[in-house]
Amino acid sequence: MAFETVGRLMEILLVEDSVMFARLAIGALNKGGVQHHLTWLTDGADAWEFLQRTGVYVNAPRPDLLLLDLKLPGIDGTELLSRVRHNNAISTLPVIVMTGETDSFLCHDLPVEAFLTKPLEYEQFCKIVVQLSEFWKADMMIPLNTSLVPKSKEER
Repeated sequence: MAFETVGRLMEILLVEDSVMFARLAIGALNKGGVQHHLTWLTDGADAWEFLQRTGVYVNAPRPDLLLLDLKLPGIDGTELLSRVRHNNAISTLPVIVMTGETDSFLCHDLPVEAFLTKPLEYEQFCKIVVQLSEFWKADMMIPLNTSLVPKSKEER
């Protein structure tokens, strides 16, 4: 079955200071077949500038999904999440918190779509990302089953 995409790729902002966990998250996205454009930042202050499109990030794309570690240099993940939720321009941004097992108790009261305990489980991570895709805007990447599209005269 052939697939094409219409619209644009999903923009994902990954904010994670651990190279190992960032690689796990990126691997899970790739293994899950989620077509995307990913920006990876390791500092909460940089992430806030990116989300605000200020400083060196003035031309940054608006993310469709934020994958957020709680323990970050600069601005920690809890503070960054609070700023996101209190900013009208980005308050509805879907957020998945990725945290260590010792901090997982903090997540239950956070205003997020999901939380994952590190180390990340590929299947659980991909399932959550796919479920969130149902809420993404129509101009984003959408798989198109080309076998259902009428063929042009040249292709018949």
